[in-house]
Amino acid sequence: MQKNTATPFVVRYAEAVIRFRWFVIAIGLALSMFAASGGQFLAFTTDYRAFFDASNPQLQAFETMQNTYDQSDNVMMVVTPKDGKVFSPKTLESVRWLTEEAWQFPYSTRVDSITNHQHTEAIEDDLNVADLVLEPSELNEGDLARIHQIAVNEPLLVNRLINPEGNVTGVNVVIQLPGESLDEIPEVASFARDLKERMEIQDPNIDIALTGMVMFNNAFGESSQNDMATLVPVMFLVVIIMLGFMLRSAWATLATVTIIFISIATAMGLFGWSGHKMTPPVASAPTIILTMAVADAVHLLVSFFWEMRHGKNKHEAMVESIRVNAMPIFITSLTTAMGFLSMNFSEVPPLAHLGNIVAVGVVVAWILSVSFLPAFTVVLPIKVKHLDKGGHTAMTALGDFVVHKRRPLMWGMLALSLMFIAFVPKNEINDEFVEYFAPSVEFRADTDYASDNLIGPYTVEYSFQSPESGGIAEPAYLATVDAFIEHLYTYEEVAHVFSLSDTMKRLNKNMHGDDESKHVLPDNRDLAAQYLLLYEMSLPYGLDLNNQIDVDKSATRVTVTTINMSTNQVLALEDSVNQWVAHNHNGIEVIAASPTLMFAHIGKRNAYSLLGGSGIALIAISIVLIFALRSLKIGLLSLIPNLLPAGIAFGIWGLISGEVGMAVSIVVGMTMGIVVDDSVHFLSKYLRARREKGFNAADACRYAFNQVGQALVVTTLVLCCGFAILALSTFRMNGDMGLVTAITIAVALVVDFFLLPPLLMWLDKEGESGDAKSENEALAAPAASTS
Repeated sequence: MQKNTATPFVVRYAEAVIRFRWFVIAIGLALSMFAASGGQFLAFTTDYRAFFDASNPQLQAFETMQNTYDQSDNVMMVVTPKDGKVFSPKTLESVRWLTEEAWQFPYSTRVDSITNHQHTEAIEDDLNVADLVLEPSELNEGDLARIHQIAVNEPLLVNRLINPEGNVTGVNVVIQLPGESLDEIPEVASFARDLKERMEIQDPNIDIALTGMVMFNNAFGESSQNDMATLVPVMFLVVIIMLGFMLRSAWATLATVTIIFISIATAMGLFGWSGHKMTPPVASAPTIILTMAVADAVHLLVSFFWEMRHGKNKHEAMVESIRVNAMPIFITSLTTAMGFLSMNFSEVPPLAHLGNIVAVGVVVAWILSVSFLPAFTVVLPIKVKHLDKGGHTAMTALGDFVVHKRRPLMWGMLALSLMFIAFVPKNEINDEFVEYFAPSVEFRADTDYASDNLIGPYTVEYSFQSPESGGIAEPAYLATVDAFIEHLYTYEEVAHVFSLSDTMKRLNKNMHGDDESKHVLPDNRDLAAQYLLLYEMSLPYGLDLNNQIDVDKSATRVTVTTINMSTNQVLALEDSVNQWVAHNHNGIEVIAASPTLMFAHIGKRNAYSLLGGSGIALIAISIVLIFALRSLKIGLLSLIPNLLPAGIAFGIWGLISGEVGMAVSIVVGMTMGIVVDDSVHFLSKYLRARREKGFNAADACRYAFNQVGQALVVTTLVLCCGFAILALSTFRMNGDMGLVTAITIAVALVVDFFLLPPLLMWLDKEGESGDAKSENEALAAPAASTS
């Protein structure tokens, strides 16, 4: 083997790895096994609060609300009789049975339905409080008609537990989770499904849909585990098939798959050691690491096979492959890790965790690719056919085409890029948390049905805090709350408002002999307090007013249910309501909180924070490239192919969907490091041809196509397939992220093949005269430049 003095350290390192290959293999396996052992501590959390940092102001407001009143986590069982008759003896009996059985829910604290609704009416001078439906089997047509009339005209029931048409009803179970075990939410969900099955068997006329925040939480965990159980194995199979087909070596495929498996196990094991919990975004980490780990191995192995086909033995070929690829593999791994680490600017902890896990996986894959992989590969019985000289390949033809058509390609690609980038403004930030799940997911389908037929999951809760104990009975306080409710109903987005105001009006009417003209708020504090006390004393256990009133009766909660709204619509509604409150609060402190507000705010803030993180990552990656490529103009030029793919991809996304949620917002920073891979490998070969071989720009581009073109195609196909498979996830955050990332990576290859070479030839003007240079020289093996 010819002595190489260009990069002696790299050569000496490579030779040491080959010489001590068994030691390198043993150390690599031992360290990886230790790190991977942390996998025993991995556990899924099904709590949507995991998406919010403890310092998040909307989360803090929500926790304050939950601590002041009964918790609002719930399971809503939406009951639909197939005959369309809720107010029939049989259906009402089923609803009553379901209501009674629902008290057996784990951690349940309250059950509400039309049958146990505490209806009030005046009987002579007394206030009678009783279940709206007592003995369904004994009801005659007149009784049923009266109950129907009461239910669909009761503000506390209609559009909440019964729809206006009277053909869909609901049983709402309030759940207070102790938070002591990760099994609590699955336990509740399992009970709900079991009860649903029993009800539907007992009464075949009944269909039940399950929704509510507990079922939402449970869907998080199930989506995560489903992705882990299906997408990762599918991707492994796809990668094995693709690598086997493209590398045409079972042993090389085995070596690459080994690197992938160790990288995933190590990264996930280290995450387990950290003590953090798995979430749906984190569940996509193995799939992403799987695709990212392929790139380094493929570049090393493609060069290794090239050298062996041109006469070198395994040891010589591997040393030369490391020498040629050490720098670009290091740079691409570094920039990729930097891109994923920029996700730490996200205000969503699971997204930051995902970035850190993948960054660790990328670094581990790099270390293994320049240590374990070479050592492991040379001990395998790999054999290849020798070639006397380089033949005419597809990459040769592509290189010639790009060189000859460089001017129309450059201007055409720039025009096409600008055209797609023009559609970027069509995107808007939107995070509807129900739509995190595909329509095929049971929770999504049930929730969509509930939204269309009874009540949706989007709520905003307002707490009105009076300055004194017992202040909720003050007429001025009640008037302010009532005025607030009237204002809320002026918004077309508001579907229902649940508040104490309606109860107080009904009590005032009842205490005046059910005189409809008295269906107004009491105008005397003492009377209001007495009415409230009398009502509370008449309520059965579990159906008190703790879901609306705090302990010392100084605050009440108003729950607003809305139709499905985008992030911008939620924030616009909140802003408009806040303006009304600011002008009409009358000294009352008003706090707003709910998961709907939490996700709306985090979605928008997350996008802006990630934009800043991406900018910092871009600057850092640009500095790295300038130093690594040892050329200011080439480093700056590389910004074009490194930035355009994300712009084009988001333009395409604007045409496809236009909705940018939490996951899609991380794509710019995440893919920034990935798309740099292609340009770095191409540029490194281009500069090697210019500096070591003395080629002009045109032939240097031909050389780069032949030396790295095949590897770029292989890695791009693997990456696109990996992220495209992730797009099959039933968890939309992962699916959208996977699809946009796949589009970005595919666009990056097109840009690096059809725009970067023309830009290089335009920058290096002397390449204009080099079109006729011998193509055989441009196809020479990398080692030819090392003599």
